[in-house]
Amino acid sequence: MTKLLIVDDSALMRRQLVSLFEEAGGFQIHQARNGREAVEENRSFMPDVVTLDINMPEMDGITALSLIMAERPVPVVMLSSLTEKGALATFEALNLGAVDYIAKPGGTISLSLGGIKEELVNKVRAAALAKIKEKKVSSARGLAQRLRDEREKPVPRPMAVRRGVAGEGLVIIGVSTGGPRTLEDILPLFPANFPWPVLVAQHMPSSFTRPFAERLNAMCELTVQEADHPMPIEAGIIYIGKGGADMLVVQRGGKLTVVPKPENKEYLWHPSVELLGRSVLEHCDPSRVVGVMLTGMGYDGADAFAEIKKRGGRTIAESRESAVVFGMPAELIERGGASVVLDSDKIAAQINVWAGR
Repeated sequence: MTKLLIVDDSALMRRQLVSLFEEAGGFQIHQARNGREAVEENRSFMPDVVTLDINMPEMDGITALSLIMAERPVPVVMLSSLTEKGALATFEALNLGAVDYIAKPGGTISLSLGGIKEELVNKVRAAALAKIKEKKVSSARGLAQRLRDEREKPVPRPMAVRRGVAGEGLVIIGVSTGGPRTLEDILPLFPANFPWPVLVAQHMPSSFTRPFAERLNAMCELTVQEADHPMPIEAGIIYIGKGGADMLVVQRGGKLTVVPKPENKEYLWHPSVELLGRSVLEHCDPSRVVGVMLTGMGYDGADAFAEIKKRGGRTIAESRESAVVFGMPAELIERGGASVVLDSDKIAAQINVWAGR
């Protein structure tokens, strides 16, 4: 029986959430009306997982989260509105240690939770088993020091045979639960002269990907942009797939181009890592592709990335030890599709070696 603490200032929302999880089964549930009660319940009830609203009186969700993580860390799934303000608050919560988030389909008080019931239950169950990452240094000075420390480390020997030359490679990254924090740990470690494009399929709502790309752009030496319209793929740019769509690679006018397409309903997760990988296999030389599978639930992209390796490309699966949720990397490893398995803090260094940096 999983001990679940539901925190929301709306009595109606709490009733809906309690009913939803009682129907799902396997949960012992307590409730809290605000952040102050959440902190107290975390001490007394000692939940295995918490759903935490962001906007609450007396003490908001962000403040409560910081106190929970300082006192008794526990996996937390944030409930966020589908607004830019909600997205920014969600990224702040993930930076503080929240494992995942759910975007309320109807805003602050939602009457349509039935549409996300399966996703919500699956995310809470996965979060209950997830690893909690320590709060990282987020200040500009702290980030700069972390970059210096990383680059002063001895450069590891390549773990696979180099193929191609600088400027001829392509990096594609698939990631889901726990992804924003993990990407913020990896992407800033690519130097300004990194010679390859980077395409990122992070499962995320449509209103979240632009603020996320802007947040990453402020952290990274490379330019980071949301792929919200067809864009020629250029070296040294990180493209974040637009939420609510799928990101594909095509040839247009003789140039490799990234394009957003309406969600393909045959696939469960979006932006689809599998569709991105398949489009890369169709239009790129697999031997020049590096596929990186990071933390996340499910199996999205495992087949395509395994095929990339089979056709001569190189792939990295995040290790069980560092992944918040060891689902997507595990599926790639099980298919024999991982060239190497690395902790998240080793991944950028390996890619830099393969890219000649």
